[in-house]
Amino acid sequence: MSDLSPDDLSPELEIETEQNDESIGRAFWYSFSVILILAICGGGIYAWKQMQQPEEIVKETPLSLPAGRKVEEITLPQIPFTDITEQAGIRFVHNNGAAGEKLLPETMGGGAAFFDYDHDGDQDLLLVGSQNWSWSKAAEQQKSVPSLALYQNDGSGNFQDVTENMGLNLSLYGMGVACGDYDNDGLVDLYISTLGSNRLLKNEGTRFQDVTVQAGVGGPDHLWSTSCGWFDYDRDGDLDLLVCNYVDWTPAYDRAQNFTLRGGIRAYGRPQNFNGVNPLLYQNQGNGTFTDMTEQAGLKVFSPGTGVPLAKSLGLNFYDFDEDGYLDIFITNDTVQNLLFRNQQDGTFSETAALSGVAFDMDGNARGAMGIDIANFRNDDTLGIAIGNFANEMTALYTSPGKEMQFIDEAISNGLGPQTRQALTFGVFFFDADLDGRLDLFSANGHLEEDINIVQERQHYKQSPQLFWNCGPQYATEFVPLEESLVGKDFVEPLVGRGATFGDIDDDGDLDLIIMTTGNKPRLLRNDQQTGNHWVRFHLFSEETQKKENPAASPRDALGAHIQIKTATGIQNRMVMPTRSYLAQTELPVTFGLGKTEEIQSVSIKWPSGKETSLKNLKPDQLYQISEQSGLVEK
Repeated sequence: MSDLSPDDLSPELEIETEQNDESIGRAFWYSFSVILILAICGGGIYAWKQMQQPEEIVKETPLSLPAGRKVEEITLPQIPFTDITEQAGIRFVHNNGAAGEKLLPETMGGGAAFFDYDHDGDQDLLLVGSQNWSWSKAAEQQKSVPSLALYQNDGSGNFQDVTENMGLNLSLYGMGVACGDYDNDGLVDLYISTLGSNRLLKNEGTRFQDVTVQAGVGGPDHLWSTSCGWFDYDRDGDLDLLVCNYVDWTPAYDRAQNFTLRGGIRAYGRPQNFNGVNPLLYQNQGNGTFTDMTEQAGLKVFSPGTGVPLAKSLGLNFYDFDEDGYLDIFITNDTVQNLLFRNQQDGTFSETAALSGVAFDMDGNARGAMGIDIANFRNDDTLGIAIGNFANEMTALYTSPGKEMQFIDEAISNGLGPQTRQALTFGVFFFDADLDGRLDLFSANGHLEEDINIVQERQHYKQSPQLFWNCGPQYATEFVPLEESLVGKDFVEPLVGRGATFGDIDDDGDLDLIIMTTGNKPRLLRNDQQTGNHWVRFHLFSEETQKKENPAASPRDALGAHIQIKTATGIQNRMVMPTRSYLAQTELPVTFGLGKTEEIQSVSIKWPSGKETSLKNLKPDQLYQISEQSGLVEK
C-alpha cells in the first residue's frame, strides 16, 4: 500500500489515473463479451451431441440378499459323574472346629492330593482336615482325632485307610498339601500347611517320618499357611518349597472385630481387617535341610504407605511364562492384588503382576481370589490363567499370546464370566473331562456364611460344582456349562466346596474328581463318560540322584517338564505340575485326550534340565513310563 494521501497528488497524475481507469474498463467489457459468446456456442454444441445419443434405459435388477451365516450347532457331550465316596471306602469327615464363635479359619479348609505313595502305579489319596479348638468343650470331651487321612488304592478305585499304619495319625489344624520327592529317593514326600507349625513328612517306604525340625521348614508357629508346592526354582536338580500364608490372625483379634450380618447375626471376618503375611521360599540344600531364601529372592512385597506385608495368599501355581527354562511363581491373593514373580535366573524374582495385566480385574480392582490353574487350553500358543474368585466377582480367565506375558481377562467375552458370577469359587482346574483333546474347566463352589441366604436371597451356603465344556475357540461362547442331564445329579448336588483335584483312580484313562468341603465329608466322583474317545498318559521320571555341584538331570518327579504331542488333529501341550487348584495336588501322570484319533504321530518332551526326548508313532489308550536317561520304559 502507498503512503501518499489524495492531497499529495498533482493535477497531471489525476488526469493520467482517470485515463488508465477508462482503458481498463473498456478492456474488461470486451473480454467479458468474448467469453459469453464462447460459452453460448459451447453449450449449444454439447446439447446437440447429447440429443444425438440414444436414451439409456435403466433396468431394475432383483435384490440380492446376503447368504445366511452358517453357525455349526454345538452337540454337548454326556459326561456323567457318579458319587462313589461310600462305595470306595472313604469315611473321612472334615472337622473345622466350628462351635459358634465363627472364627475365620473355620471357613477355609481343607485340601487333598492324588499321589502314588507306595510306588505301585495307582493313585492313592490324602485328605487334610483340621481339629477342634483347644479351648472348646468339644476338645475337652473328645479324644484327639487324626487330622489327616491316607487311603491306599487297590488299583480299581477302592480305598483302604492306612493313616495309622503309615504314621500319619497327627492332630493339627491342617489346610493344604504339597507332594514331591524332595530327596530324590523315588518315594513321594508330603508337606502339610497348617494354622501353626507346618509339617514335612518324609516317605520312608513303610512309614512317613516327621522331619520338620531337622529340615527347618516348620515356619513360625503363629503363621496361617495355605497353598504350598514343590518346584526347582534354581535348576540344581532338587525340589525347593514355596509356602503361601494368608493373614496375620489370632482368635482374640478375630473375636474383637465383632463381625455381624444384618439383624445382629455373628458373621465370619473380612480379610480387609487383617494384615497380610509374606510367603516363604525354602531352598533345598541337597542334604535334607532347607534355607529360608524369601528375602534374598525378593518375595517380600509390602503395601505402599503402610509398610505391612501385602500378600493374603490362597492359591499357588508355577509356570515358565517367558519360556526361559526357569519356573516363575503365581500367587493369588484375597482382596489385594495377585502376585506374579518372574524368575531372574540368578536366584531372585521380579514382581510383574501389574505390568503383565494379572494383578487386578479390568476396572483395576482387587478381587477375592482363591484357586488357580494355568494351561494352553486352546491347543495353540495362547496361555490361559483361570482364577476362582468371590461371589459376584466372576472367575477370571487371563490370556496371553505365548510368552509375551501381556494378559487380558477374556472371562466376559468368551461367556465364562456371566456363568460364574453368582458362585463363590475355591478349587478350579483345567482337565479334559471327555477326552476330546480340549481342556475343560472345573470349579468347586461354596459360600463362607451358613446364613448368607437370609441377607442375600440369591446366595446359598451350599453351591453346585460347575463343569464348563470347552467347545473350541471358533465359538463365541468358548466354555459351555453342562447341566445335570449331562453330568448327572451326583455332580450337581450342592455342597460347601473347597479344595478339589483329579486323578485316574480306576485305570480306565478318564479323570475322576474329589471335592473337599469344610466341616463335612468329601465327594469322590467317578468319571463314567462313554464317548469312546481315546487317550494317552505319560509318567515322567529321572533316574539319577542329583548333586548340586554337577546338576546333570531333572528332579526325580520331573516337575516342570513340558510334554507336547502331535496327532492328525493338531498339537497339545501340558506341563508336569501337580500344584494347582486350591490347597491341592493333582496326580503326576499327565493325560491327553485324543478324541477319535488312533495314533500319536510324535511326542516331544523338554525336561527341566534342558534335555529333550522325542518319540514317534505311539498307540493310544496306554500309560507310558518315560525316563530322562533311558527314554521309553517297557512295562
